[in-house]
Amino acid sequence: MNLTKNDIKQEVGRQGKMDLLADLYGYSSNDQSCLERISRLVQAAGSGPCQLFSAPGRTELGGNHTDHNNGLVLCAAVRHDALAVVRPNQTDEVVVHSEGYPTPFKVDFQNLATQPNETGTTTALIRGVLAGIKRQGGELGGFEAWITSAVGIGSGLSSSASFEVVIGTIVNHLFNNRRILAEEIARIGQFAENTYFGKPCGLMDQSASALGGILEIDFENHESIGIRKIDYDMDSTGYQLAVVNVGSDHADLTPAYAAIPVEMKSVARELDGLVLRSVIPEDLFANIPQLRNSAGDRAIQRALHYFSENRRVKQMADALLSNDFTGFLNLVGASGNSSQNLLQNIIPPTTTGREQSMALALGIAGFFFDERGRGVVRVHGGGFAGTIQAYVHLNDYSDFCELMDSVFGAGATEELLLRMAGACHVLDI
Repeated sequence: MNLTKNDIKQEVGRQGKMDLLADLYGYSSNDQSCLERISRLVQAAGSGPCQLFSAPGRTELGGNHTDHNNGLVLCAAVRHDALAVVRPNQTDEVVVHSEGYPTPFKVDFQNLATQPNETGTTTALIRGVLAGIKRQGGELGGFEAWITSAVGIGSGLSSSASFEVVIGTIVNHLFNNRRILAEEIARIGQFAENTYFGKPCGLMDQSASALGGILEIDFENHESIGIRKIDYDMDSTGYQLAVVNVGSDHADLTPAYAAIPVEMKSVARELDGLVLRSVIPEDLFANIPQLRNSAGDRAIQRALHYFSENRRVKQMADALLSNDFTGFLNLVGASGNSSQNLLQNIIPPTTTGREQSMALALGIAGFFFDERGRGVVRVHGGGFAGTIQAYVHLNDYSDFCELMDSVFGAGATEELLLRMAGACHVLDI
């Protein structure tokens, strides 16, 4: 099928989807990048009717390393997304063509057992999502999909979650009459990543992708998480939300990431709890002398971060709801300081001191904002490597990009625009 950008634009209008497209991509007549992506996928799919689906990436606004101890997080869906053109194929096979990969990924849904040789692969994610839907009583069917993703691997925006959620959304729409709730699609994505892909992730990334918007999520009860949608227009603040990829490698950092929940939970166990959410700060302070011997000083500091960050998430959400953006930015800065000083997820523990790219990026950005008298920066996501997050005044944004890109490479700085819609069916083509 050879649809031009203008053909797609007309079809969007005919189906009454202009408002949806504007939310997903900030569409305007001067920005046709989304139409180019759709046109490219439709051409790859060839002749025959097909359907278009989208699942967003996500950004963490607050709650750094709190979810694994049943804490609170503040997160949001972004306009970087996994975009899929899909056609049922009336077989028992799911075939996914992913842009940039030479051969398609294929899964026979009659065989959904975990495959040890697939650990860490895209095929594992597909098989895991199909298995998760089946174990929840959902229907499966064969389809062929052509997918492109603007959620870069290693960008800190969760490319894996957006991929899992778009696959789940496709199956839900094509074969289950959209009966599976978005919250359940998120859990299925987490199941696929935990059980099939082999990564012990939490539920924040998939929830943000499936539900969309700005979310305050309470993980106190993992069987029934609490979700509060925050209605706030970030585009109206005069600030640009951005991430800077500092160029570090995540390789060999798994032990550093794993140590954070382990140390937090070691403090909780000393205080007769399983996770920090089940204990109170007063008990921590009353037992610091004993905890220094049993858990260690760093574990205590990480517990202090957890308690302060947990409190801060609710304050950040309340600040947005009361339209106190200045107060919100102050809390963002406090979150960054707590991560750097208490959580200590900025400098890799194995570093010799020569390579500290995340600490350097935070230092440069902080100095820039101090000079301008506005703006704030914090770690984004897991830490140690990856990206930092910045709120940059629009009048400073060009200079900020030039500075950060001069240090960390062209294109290192990337703007983030939030979207209200979660994963969805976009268009019939």
